[in-house]
Amino acid sequence: MTDIDTPEAVVAHLLEELLGLRWPARLNSAERAGVDLVMLDSDIAGCVTSWLNNGGSLDAWRLGILDRKLHELEQVLPELGEADQPRRWQLWHEMVRLITDTGSHPAP
Repeated sequence: MTDIDTPEAVVAHLLEELLGLRWPARLNSAERAGVDLVMLDSDIAGCVTSWLNNGGSLDAWRLGILDRKLHELEQVLPELGEADQPRRWQLWHEMVRLITDTGSHPAP
C-alpha cells in the first residue's frame, strides 16, 4: 500500500473535496429523516479531523459517535434532494465508512 492508498490519505483527499463545497445556507435549520443536518455535519467533521490528527486513531467515545452518525447518514441519504448538496453527505458517508471499516484502533 503506497502512502496515497492509506486510509488516512484517502480520507484526507475526500475531506479536501468536501471542504471545497460551499455550505448551502438553506441547510442551517434543515432536518432530513428527523436528523439535524448542521449537527450531523459538525459531529462528523470533529470526529474525522480528530482521526486524521491522531494518525488514524480515535478514542472509544468518538468511535461510538461515528457509528451513530453512520446510521444517521444512511437514514438521511435517501431523503436528500439536489438542493441539499447530496455530494457533501456522500463524501461524509465514504469517510465514516472507511474509518469504521478499517478497524480504527481506539486512542488511549
